[in-house]
Amino acid sequence: MTMTGAELRIDLQRLRENVRAVRERMAPAEALVVIKDDAYAQGVEPIVAAALDAGAVWFGGIDLDSAVRAKRTAGGRARVLCWMTLSAEEARLGVAEGIELGVGDADYLERAATAPSTATLHLKIDTGLHRNGVRPEAWAAFCARAAELERAGRIRVAGIWTHIAEASDAEDDASRAEFDHAVGIARDAGLTPEMRHLAASAAAWHRPEFRYDLVRIGAFCYGIRSEDGPEIGGTAPISSLVAPVVSVGTDVEVAIGSVDGFPSALAGRTHVATPGGERALVRVDAFTSRVETWPGAAIGDDVILFGPGTRGEPTPTDLGEAIGTVGEEPLLRVSPLVPRVYVG
Repeated sequence: MTMTGAELRIDLQRLRENVRAVRERMAPAEALVVIKDDAYAQGVEPIVAAALDAGAVWFGGIDLDSAVRAKRTAGGRARVLCWMTLSAEEARLGVAEGIELGVGDADYLERAATAPSTATLHLKIDTGLHRNGVRPEAWAAFCARAAELERAGRIRVAGIWTHIAEASDAEDDASRAEFDHAVGIARDAGLTPEMRHLAASAAAWHRPEFRYDLVRIGAFCYGIRSEDGPEIGGTAPISSLVAPVVSVGTDVEVAIGSVDGFPSALAGRTHVATPGGERALVRVDAFTSRVETWPGAAIGDDVILFGPGTRGEPTPTDLGEAIGTVGEEPLLRVSPLVPRVYVG
């Protein structure tokens, strides 16, 4: 049962093209396709299956649910990383499912080591973003303990990683230097990580020296560019939010509203694509929205609220910029009760 007549239409062939473009640009580093929050609200299973077709061999995200679903879909064709700090029970579940765990806390290291089978871990150093991760002054002891647990067969350290702030080139350069130092300390402790990764979409795209062995690419795989950033060559948004006209008067009423996750703050700040061309978004109510009318407007006509921009509609990033947020937010806010329809 659905709440509205709206649909989120997801172009899987466009996703394949995006993933191929990302992997080509990142090579020889491998690209990890981020599938957090149900693959940015687009559905883990079809997204992972399509990305596998495009050659993806790594997936990952914050939440365990998305990671487990990705691993079950990919099976032995890809590795999956989950970087949420988990309870001991959740960590054991993740390990049992074949998930690799991102660990940036000494207590979490001990919990991960309680799994019945050897836990594959990526150890996280805090290089300045302060989004968890072991502080530099505690890193040597942390690595020494990880090496003890590895020798005991309780863990395997597959990677060293971090998040960077992407605030300025100078700050990112300082974070990279801290990261390189941390990798050296880990190796001095006897660890032999095969994967080093610190960059996400924007830094990885524009600064090759930040790619190392693996890069975590989220929004760019889905064609969502950075706020105020340039277009991403070879990619385009894969999803279009489409809603039917339900009444025609002095303006046109469209069957989607703020309850469905369409931001009410967009009213008066953007446009939509209609059979009559671009029209202003006039109002967003709870269950419907209103746009400027056009000659011949009829009930059942499709109105495109966001998409790749090929028919004059705004992209998700255009909408995010209109209300001072990132391009992922308009996509993530689409209610799960709005059907996801897959093409390609």
